[in-house]
Amino acid sequence: MSRNVISAKLDIIFKKIFTENEDMLHSFVASMLDVAPESISEIKITNPELPPETLAGKFSRLDLNLKVDNRLVNVEIQVKNDTDYRDRTLFYWAKLYSSELKSGEDYSELKQTITINIINFNMFSGDDYHTEVAAMIKGTDEVFSDKFGIHFFELKKVGKKPNPDNSRELWLQFINADSEEEFEMIEATNVPIMQKAVRIIYDISEDTKIREIARLREKALHDEASALKNAKAEGRAEERAAAIQKMKALGFTEEQIKAIYTE
Repeated sequence: MSRNVISAKLDIIFKKIFTENEDMLHSFVASMLDVAPESISEIKITNPELPPETLAGKFSRLDLNLKVDNRLVNVEIQVKNDTDYRDRTLFYWAKLYSSELKSGEDYSELKQTITINIINFNMFSGDDYHTEVAAMIKGTDEVFSDKFGIHFFELKKVGKKPNPDNSRELWLQFINADSEEEFEMIEATNVPIMQKAVRIIYDISEDTKIREIARLREKALHDEASALKNAKAEGRAEERAAAIQKMKALGFTEEQIKAIYTE
């Protein structure tokens, strides 16, 4: 019988895995930033806690804030496509960028700040699952500042066949996996850190308490998506009613209004 596995796409599972396994976090961050693992001397998690009151609560977001040597890095899993997601990502980057500058310090003390967004929907038109947003001078290839970096990884564009020589893709395939078959394909690469990751996801999947927390968290995320959808629908209805009232005030007939708004 196949295992009923939990997916690391669920933010609470993602955060639990990487806050409790330093070697996996080191490999993951190096892969996402496309740097040699040995080039990273230290990673410090600045928000390792998983507050119990937020796990099943609505409208709460779980991310991973890191200090990677002299860089600030934020990692977030986003399952649903929000219309304001680009603006929210930019806001989070700006907030993180300015977070450590103390009163009286020179602006040169601001650290390189990078956000890593792993998203379960397509945002960009290209076929590549990785899109890097950089601060460039328009019309040239000159970098305005190397302190700005936003990365998007679109899970729906990640291939299913694991390549043991591509650590970045292996981690994304691990996060994207929803079945025992997919995890077995990753394990079969014989990459030690990925084999450990698969064993951990199996252990988590067999923990009754964690499965219940994951169920509650997933329900909270679905409730949030439904609430936002309903709020937008109500907003559109209010806009339509106001527009109809304005047209009536301007002398539009009922037939003319119906021609514009199909009842």
